[in-house]
Amino acid sequence: MEKRALGSTGLSIAPIVFGGNVFGWTIDEKTSFEVLDAFVDHGFNAIDTADVYSAWVPGNTGGESETIIGNWLKARPGMRNRVAIFTKVGSVGGGPHPGALSEEWIVKAVEGSLSRLGIEAIDLYFSHWPDPATPYEETLAAYGKLLRAGKVKAIGASNLNAAQLADALKVAKDRGLPHYQVLQPEYNLYDRASYDGVLRELCMAEGLGVVTYFSLASGFLSGKYRSAADLGQSQRGDRVAKYLTPRGEAILKALDHVGAGHGAKPAEVALAWLIARKGVTAPIASATRAAHVASFAKAASLRLATEDIAALDQASA
Repeated sequence: MEKRALGSTGLSIAPIVFGGNVFGWTIDEKTSFEVLDAFVDHGFNAIDTADVYSAWVPGNTGGESETIIGNWLKARPGMRNRVAIFTKVGSVGGGPHPGALSEEWIVKAVEGSLSRLGIEAIDLYFSHWPDPATPYEETLAAYGKLLRAGKVKAIGASNLNAAQLADALKVAKDRGLPHYQVLQPEYNLYDRASYDGVLRELCMAEGLGVVTYFSLASGFLSGKYRSAADLGQSQRGDRVAKYLTPRGEAILKALDHVGAGHGAKPAEVALAWLIARKGVTAPIASATRAAHVASFAKAASLRLATEDIAALDQASA
């Protein structure tokens, strides 16, 4: 499968990253193992998680996703050399938290992640949310220590806007500190405003890798949610209601139309649009069954024509 350079990290990844937020939430460990096996068997090689996944599930405390990935790696000798592991720090209760990117917090959190994952080094470590209570200099200096200690190999940031990313990059340059090499923004055919424009242009100008989250708009772009009556189909249905708009309907119609010309499902077309998008290295996508991973492979091999992309852009404008 085609591999892409992920910014300046030195990592070469397939054009879809697996989203590990489902582990310990919508699927149990056994099914998680089956899905991960299928993912690697199809030629993919990057898995994204966070230290707080899946803390929102009653009875969980956070770190369940990392633990499942760690157990899978332990049960599959040699697999560690075949996959890149991304995880995050700086989220408490699922969102921003003052001081969660302080050196004290990061140094403690990385040990927990390494232990749960059962690995010696994290391939890509993300700042999960901006932390206005902690200066960029402190956060980046803490990452510098982790990089020198070999506990992380590259660093990135999630949920930064253009001004925040520019400031962080400037501090890194001015102070001789490690700089963010990858951005993880929310981005898909429906949710475009926060990344398109200045932020996307900055990432391209600075050579950052970009892996997008909510790449299928919480499942809306799969096409299985066409009305309010469909929202009960999954545990994520309550997150989809906001997409049931005339614009959302237009996007689904465009996905249907383009998909019909390629024999592809709406989700495959939506992912292919992201893969083809300049300024995107790879979308993050999740699956709850091993059979779903075949759809990722179809999306990765799908080549959209210029008119296909134009139709999708027009519908999502």
